[in-house]
Amino acid sequence: MTAAEGFRAPTTADDRELEGRVAVVTGGASGMGLATTHALARRGATVLVLDPAAPGGTELASLLGVAAGRVRSAAVDVTDGDRLQRAFASLLEERSRLDILVNAAGVAPPTAFEDITADEWNRVLAVNVHGTFLCCRLALPAMRGRRWGRIVNFSSTAGKTVSTAGGAHYTTAKHGVLGLTRHLAKAYGPDGITVNSVCPGLIDTPMARSVLPGGALERAAGSFPVPRAGEPWEVAELVAFLASDRAAYITGAAVDINGGDLFA
Repeated sequence: MTAAEGFRAPTTADDRELEGRVAVVTGGASGMGLATTHALARRGATVLVLDPAAPGGTELASLLGVAAGRVRSAAVDVTDGDRLQRAFASLLEERSRLDILVNAAGVAPPTAFEDITADEWNRVLAVNVHGTFLCCRLALPAMRGRRWGRIVNFSSTAGKTVSTAGGAHYTTAKHGVLGLTRHLAKAYGPDGITVNSVCPGLIDTPMARSVLPGGALERAAGSFPVPRAGEPWEVAELVAFLASDRAAYITGAAVDINGGDLFA
């Protein structure tokens, strides 16, 4: 056999590559989560958005310009285990499958370390780490049953160094997400499930502008090798790739998307 004879053409990206897949996106009503909802739905997935601020599914689908019924929503906080369980159970009862989980929900208050209360510390870890744990635990049985699954967890450059604007609790949480990702990747790879993290840097989202107001975001991003803040859709395209068949041999990874702010 020649080298050419052993070649198999890769699957190429197209707008229907996730047709028939069922996805859950936490924090999917704003920022990078909203962009991810759009990216998955545009590729044919049916997406359930879990977000305390989520509008109705019909309104969300109209906002994103995707087919009615392609996007659904439930006003659920990822720290509320009982409501999460009901949301996942309802989806599985209706669709009988869950293929993709994107844990994008997060909070990043910029509180100085000496001013962080125990309640605030616990809340930041609850949303960023405990919520990710709960959703993974609820999603994995359905994925294992079909021997196919994609989990994409949102970490951050803060998970590899320290946060640009968030506090010590946010940095701690995002390091924790990377550890959970690696553990699950090793445990569930034999079941056909990949588990990866994306590590966005400074992305132009409402949350980023709330902690870096008045031009601070532009000033911070101006020093990067790519001298601008990232766009939510750029992160969403990375997530959609990791959620596809094309990324079947990528697992346990922490993929940087930061304009060169961090080389690691």
